[in-house]
Amino acid sequence: MLQGAVLALLATPILSAAQNQGNALTLGGGANVTPRYSGSDKSRVTTALVLDYTMANGFFVSSTRGIGYGNNIGKFDYNAALSYRSGRKDHDVDSDSLSDGSDYLRGMGDVKGSALGVLGLGYGVTDWLNLQFQAEVPFSERNNGAALHFGINSPLYTSPNDTVTLALTGSWGTDKYMQTYYGVSASQSAASRFTRYDAGSGIYAWSMNLDWTHKFDEDWSVVAAAGVTQLTGDARNSPIVQRKASPTGSLLVTYRF
Repeated sequence: MLQGAVLALLATPILSAAQNQGNALTLGGGANVTPRYSGSDKSRVTTALVLDYTMANGFFVSSTRGIGYGNNIGKFDYNAALSYRSGRKDHDVDSDSLSDGSDYLRGMGDVKGSALGVLGLGYGVTDWLNLQFQAEVPFSERNNGAALHFGINSPLYTSPNDTVTLALTGSWGTDKYMQTYYGVSASQSAASRFTRYDAGSGIYAWSMNLDWTHKFDEDWSVVAAAGVTQLTGDARNSPIVQRKASPTGSLLVTYRF
């Protein structure tokens, strides 16, 4: 879901700096504020942990990006990784759960998490405009479907200690993805409060995120972010969707070794 995309965005300023300066280990923690599930009218605060080891040759092991490789050729950058998409429960989950969930979804059953292959591409059009593309394809629980994310990223302000970045992102899902997260099958309808609903492939969300990174020194940093996600298309009209526009936020403190 979009939460993974938001976390990847937050990690970008810190991790890029680490890669440029050789091998680096970044540790950190904080909190995320996200909907209980995509379309929920209630939010929850979750624990955010950052563990990222980036090598000078481009290989990385990361709690936010997965295990993979990234590099750049001029203004073009690319990365490929093995990662994880969290599942969804049909009951409320606690702050330390890896899955989303809400009692409102009683009878819908659980959506299992998926191991993913993630491919990311980027191109720096100018110093203030970057184009970004990310594809996520499940290796396990393949019926959960694939998704694509595309958008722009713009550094609005940069100084030796501070960076403010704005990102605008669109998200597209396959038939399987849309039916898994926004559809209601006949059996789910019979077991829950929702009428049957078939969700087809298409753009399902637009999101805007603003993040601020402040470096206290060469090692300590704080990353704060706020955003909003607007559901659209078949996702917007789904009977399980209570709120079409949802706020998100995050606050992280990191230390780079």
